[in-house]
Amino acid sequence: MADRRSFLAGLLATGLCPTRGWADLGNPAYLAAARLPSGKYALFGLSNDGAPLFQIPLPNRGHASAAHPYHAVAVAFARRPGTFALVINCTSGTVIARLTAPGGHHFSGHGTFSADGGLLFTAENDFENARGMVGVWRTGDYARLTAFSSGGIGPHDLKLMPDGRRMVVANGGIETHPDTGRTKLNLPTMRPNLTYLSLDGVVADQIEPPVEWHKNSIRHLAVHGDGRVAIACQWQGDLSDVPPLLATHDGGAALAFRASGHGYERRMQGYAGSIAVSRNSRIAVTGPRGGLALIFDRSGQFQDTITEQDICGVAPAADDLAFTTGLGRVLFPIATTWVTREHDLQWDNHLIAIAG
Repeated sequence: MADRRSFLAGLLATGLCPTRGWADLGNPAYLAAARLPSGKYALFGLSNDGAPLFQIPLPNRGHASAAHPYHAVAVAFARRPGTFALVINCTSGTVIARLTAPGGHHFSGHGTFSADGGLLFTAENDFENARGMVGVWRTGDYARLTAFSSGGIGPHDLKLMPDGRRMVVANGGIETHPDTGRTKLNLPTMRPNLTYLSLDGVVADQIEPPVEWHKNSIRHLAVHGDGRVAIACQWQGDLSDVPPLLATHDGGAALAFRASGHGYERRMQGYAGSIAVSRNSRIAVTGPRGGLALIFDRSGQFQDTITEQDICGVAPAADDLAFTTGLGRVLFPIATTWVTREHDLQWDNHLIAIAG
């Protein structure tokens, strides 16, 4: 571990990426994958008001993306259980590298860069050994350096913490195997957790839901600037009794589950598709199966709903929050009004904000 720690620490400041930045593309605010009318797929860069600024073909359906913190480089991940991720120079539209999951692994649709952009971390499933892993890639040439345990089974999302020295991983607890597609193999015994790791894989903290909610799979994450983590869950139990799908976590505490108090979680069919925290600390959890987004304040107090068919993607906007839907709509705020931009596309699950 000491050798790996020294090795990774020495790489954190050595990213050798293209020098052109997001400003060369008009400072796009978001990345989003979509299905085109032709049935093909592409990665889009969007402005603050949902206008396309660039479009780059993808070989298959995408899921989430990771935006390099400085350079106009995006990593587009295949939908789970995909084995590819494309590293794209967004100024030229060229593929810099194609990442392939090692034998016995598949990607889980999410990844994150280190604060200086020198490393890329990918959420992976080691399906032969039923364990979650985090892959580590050097961004100079996108060579795979190492991998370490995610701290659980079925990691899906992972985010860099504000201190830049740790990441937080959503270990969903669900075992899958490519031979059975997306079939969930261990629901009676699943144990999701939220795990905090140093960037060399040392577990700093780990928290599980209460035993009675062990089927509340921890799936997606958003992080407040002060380090509070917001968590979106997907309930794998009886839909007649759906628990809260939002939880928040502060270091050293238990998970705090936040219910709407109006039964909206059941209307969402126990499925939260994405989550985001606005710059004014409002939390949005989307439910595409229920055509509903739930809005909470920073403390987890329920505030409001947005009703929109197949709403799923969500990210912080300049003033509040922006959303995308599977019907091609982008919702963004202007003053106190939600404005819609229509596209002849099917947006996929996630809307990824580009820092800047």
